[in-house]
Amino acid sequence: MSDARTPAQIEADIISRREQLAVVLDEIGVRVHPKTIIGDAKAKAAQTVDRTAGRAFVAVNRSVSEVKAQFVAEDGSPRLERVIPAALLVVGVVGLLTVSQRRRA
Repeated sequence: MSDARTPAQIEADIISRREQLAVVLDEIGVRVHPKTIIGDAKAKAAQTVDRTAGRAFVAVNRSVSEVKAQFVAEDGSPRLERVIPAALLVVGVVGLLTVSQRRRA
C-alpha cells in the first residue's frame, strides 16, 4: 500500500513539524540560558543548605533533649542530685576564670 498523500497534506505535515521543532528549540534555549542555569544552581544549593540545616537542627534538638533528661525528671521536676553538683562545678569554673583574669590585670 503506497502513501498517497497530496501535496497539501505533505505541506501541512512540514508546517506541523516546523512548529514542533520550534517549540523544542525554544525549550532548549530556556534550559541552557545562563539565568536558568544560575537559578537552578541557586535552588539546588538552597535545597542542600535547608537539608543540612534541618539535619543539624534535629541533631541539636536530640542532644538538648538528652541533656535535659539528665537534669529534669519525667514529671518536670528538677533532679537535684544532678543539678546541684553541676551548678557547683559551673560556679567553681567561673570563680577560677575570674581569679585568673584578675591576676593577669
